[in-house]
Amino acid sequence: MEQEFGRIRKSDTTELVVRRTEFRGSVGIDIREFVTSERYTGWSKNGIRIPVEQWRSFREILDKIEVPEGGEGD
Repeated sequence: MEQEFGRIRKSDTTELVVRRTEFRGSVGIDIREFVTSERYTGWSKNGIRIPVEQWRSFREILDKIEVPEGGEGD
């Protein structure tokens, strides 16, 4: 059931990863940091999990955020 939707580079060693996961029988959307360094490679504890039932409400909140012209970070 796990499905990765995308990654955004946060630093040389850290990416934000968005994926759908199942945990203890509950499906949710994880937005979590993945670290790749000499000392450690794997998921960090930093992140958030949105239960799939609350995803629509979360998206509505995100849609209210206005980004200034040229401030998209690409």
